[in-house]
Amino acid sequence: MRYIGEFTPPQGTAVHRSDVVVLRTERGLENGEVLCPATPQAVAAIPDPTRGEIVRVATNEDRARIASIAVQQKQQYDSGTKLVADHKLAMQIVDVEYLFGGERLIFYFLSEGRVDFRELVKSMAREFHTRIELRQIGVRDEAKLLADYGDCGKPVCCNSHMVVMPPVSMRMAKLQKSTLDPTKISGRCGRLKCCLRFEQDVYEEFQKELPPIGSRVVTAKGQGRILAHEILARRVLVEFEDGRRLPVAADEVLTRL
Repeated sequence: MRYIGEFTPPQGTAVHRSDVVVLRTERGLENGEVLCPATPQAVAAIPDPTRGEIVRVATNEDRARIASIAVQQKQQYDSGTKLVADHKLAMQIVDVEYLFGGERLIFYFLSEGRVDFRELVKSMAREFHTRIELRQIGVRDEAKLLADYGDCGKPVCCNSHMVVMPPVSMRMAKLQKSTLDPTKISGRCGRLKCCLRFEQDVYEEFQKELPPIGSRVVTAKGQGRILAHEILARRVLVEFEDGRRLPVAADEVLTRL
């Protein structure tokens, strides 16, 4: 789930960006990747950061175990999916996480409502002989785990640089004059695209510089009423007293009536 946190390396051990390391967290032994030094600025950018210790930089044996775990997870996914079907539960397993130290096996699943999976957990514990954790996630988390590329041709933001999933509303799409066709403004998760939220602050800032829609203004071309905004272009559509409708730059508006 791309947990990010502050980890302390052993004294005298140097770690560098992109190093694969073995970590001790509150969940047990895990493997992770070094991103950057834990400067105050970097830590401040992480909401509720995980904390723990770096046990060591991954050895060849550790890397072999990580590769082995990846193979095991595929088998555990198939077995877990079969157990869900056997118990006839209305849930869909999305992904499996098997900790490096083997302390627990985590199944991430989707479900429209609450699921009583107590019997399923017992069956899984008998099948896998380790501690089982079932964690319900949303469709945006599913994209964070599984999605690859967005419509822009780049890796999806939730699976690359995003730490927090920002709220996105249809009001943002309307302000940005985006098409309201759900198929064109929805991301891989089926929800509104996060990039609408990324651009919202700029739209709101530029909109404040423009006269409100419906207000009357005086320009070098005469008096008129504001009909619409072209926010990024910083222009307004003005209907003049003689019936003309012309785009006018914001800095050409002399005064507001």
